[in-house]
Amino acid sequence: MDGTGVPDPVPPPAVPPEKPSEQPFSPARLRHARWSVAAVFLVHGSVTGSFATRVPWIQDHAQISAGQLGLALAFPAIGASLAMPLAGRISHRLGARTALRALLALWTLSLALPALSPDLYGLCGALLVYGATSGMADVAMNALGVETEDRLGRPIMSGLHGMWSVGALLGSAAGTVAAHAATDARLHLAVAAAVTTVLGALACRGVLDLRSTPDEHPPPRFALPPRSALIIGAIGFCAVFAEGAGLDWSAVYLRDVLGTDAGLAAASTTAFSCTMAVARLAGDRVVARFGPVRTVRASGVLATAGGVLIVLARHPAMAVAGFALVGLGIAVVVPLAFAAAGRSGPAPSQAIAGVATITYTSGLIAPSAIGSIAQATSLTGSFLLVTALACGLIAGAGVLRVRDRGSAGRDAVPTGDLERS
Repeated sequence: MDGTGVPDPVPPPAVPPEKPSEQPFSPARLRHARWSVAAVFLVHGSVTGSFATRVPWIQDHAQISAGQLGLALAFPAIGASLAMPLAGRISHRLGARTALRALLALWTLSLALPALSPDLYGLCGALLVYGATSGMADVAMNALGVETEDRLGRPIMSGLHGMWSVGALLGSAAGTVAAHAATDARLHLAVAAAVTTVLGALACRGVLDLRSTPDEHPPPRFALPPRSALIIGAIGFCAVFAEGAGLDWSAVYLRDVLGTDAGLAAASTTAFSCTMAVARLAGDRVVARFGPVRTVRASGVLATAGGVLIVLARHPAMAVAGFALVGLGIAVVVPLAFAAAGRSGPAPSQAIAGVATITYTSGLIAPSAIGSIAQATSLTGSFLLVTALACGLIAGAGVLRVRDRGSAGRDAVPTGDLERS
């Protein structure tokens, strides 16, 4: 009370300051951010496509055998697995936009390194850097994609990964033209690195500038993936294993098992890649309508049916249709796994890094596992394993059910139809 006997006015309750990462954004700003992140995914994919087309030139330049090339091509996955846990700490320190801009630039510039390698040791080192920067940029852009999706209140992750596939197709098309013109890969990849670095910097200007609060503890430099990421990553493992098998072995399957010519065998890989890209671009509408769990269960049915067609195929058209169905079935699984990981706990970058590590490992071992099983039994037997893993998508789809990150201290994010299961 004051001297007049009138009670002091009750002060209004203190309102905690809003976290920078929770600042509201206008619908127009969110739409702009969505397309900016999509452009980042496209740039990332174009780097991968550009590199893939010049691997034969790089092998000849380094004067290495097929076995040595196989060893060198394991180093991108090794580098990515080692470096991806660092992405969350970098984003915490620099902010999401600055971290993505820096990591994406490192990734695009690293494209020039493999063609400069004079021997096997130099190539392994270049590909280790190439993979490390790729993995960190991958985690940063997927984490930002999940945050943008949360604020939009509707699914976008499948479309973002569809843009990655489009970028890979564009990069591979440009690389094919350069290879056909007998352009020195050192020149081609240096120009591609410069162009993608500029495009990546422009794309990053429009993404959301999300920052950690001063009192938020930074994620550890290295940590084992959280348990939630391991469970979600198992679903991603099944999908990426089938993807690696389809991309690397579909043409071989048609040639060796069904006796087709090289042109028709290549058509199976094209059918697989095209159905994956189309399904990812259209996948967000399906997810919004049916939810992630039912979508992945249906996807698992399609992928399993495709695997059965491949195993039972006695005509090339049947096998091509089977590979197309597998591509259609697995297309949206990895984007939804990243989205689920980003909402599975208080440290989305750490969870996404864990899922990414598992999927990268699956992509690394799938081609050699298929070959080993084929040598021990038959190539048909290898695709029985792919079919069994596709069945795993049906059984495990429930782990992708959307959850908010309440344990992180933030309000539940309105997700609209995302909450359907």
